[in-house]
Amino acid sequence: MDRAATAAKIAALIEPFNKKGVEVTDTTTFAGDLEFDSLTVMDFVAEIEDAFDIIISMNQQAEIENYGQLIDAVTKLQG
Repeated sequence: MDRAATAAKIAALIEPFNKKGVEVTDTTTFAGDLEFDSLTVMDFVAEIEDAFDIIISMNQQAEIENYGQLIDAVTKLQG
């Protein structure tokens, strides 16, 4: 799956978690812009892992701060 297709799928997955209706771009941060707390992050990561059949390690999660980084990480993990 290419980056655009991955981004589209993640955009659909993030919608229920985007309680404030923030416009999501590559630079949108999870903690700052979307105000995700740690529980929300864990739930969202589980959704991503299930949807793409991948595992995002804790180390990888710690490095992902914004939406663009998440798309790149998921794209890479898919091979």
